[in-house]
Amino acid sequence: MHIKIFATILGIAGLNVLCAQPGLSPDAKVLVAMEKVRALAGEWHGSGWIQMGPQRHQFDQKESVTVKANGAVIVIDGLGRNIADSTQIIHQAYAVVSYDLKTKKYLMRAFRGDGNYVDADFSVQEDGSIVWGFTHPMAGQIRYTIRLQNGQWVETGDTSRDGQTWLPFFEMKLTQ
Repeated sequence: MHIKIFATILGIAGLNVLCAQPGLSPDAKVLVAMEKVRALAGEWHGSGWIQMGPQRHQFDQKESVTVKANGAVIVIDGLGRNIADSTQIIHQAYAVVSYDLKTKKYLMRAFRGDGNYVDADFSVQEDGSIVWGFTHPMAGQIRYTIRLQNGQWVETGDTSRDGQTWLPFFEMKLTQ
């Protein structure tokens, strides 16, 4: 009986070795796509503002961006604190960005500080800027644009109810 159990365990262990992922290398097309957003990697800090309603809030922002899974995933961890009261969190988010070979599109899932998440549209434009966004049931279309300029991460946010007229509600400027 013990020999059968030992043989079964040995067989299962052998299958694990045969089924292991050899090399763990992402597809070259994934790496090419992810290279376009790799410049975000690093520790960023700066300031910005956000306006949802009549009051504009100024904040200090930190973004920690890391490359994971052999270059196939980018993780963005952001935290913004009120400039006037650093105990008050204005913005907190955690996002995971990858590239899907089947659809030939980037995937972004962003988790907010309130426990909710959004699967956002995410694209890299011809000029190298990154545009991501989603539709919010009450605010309409939300669009963020990230530009890396002169060593700065400049991100703007706009909202639209009709997809034609865009109103700014967010801006931040960060450096490494």
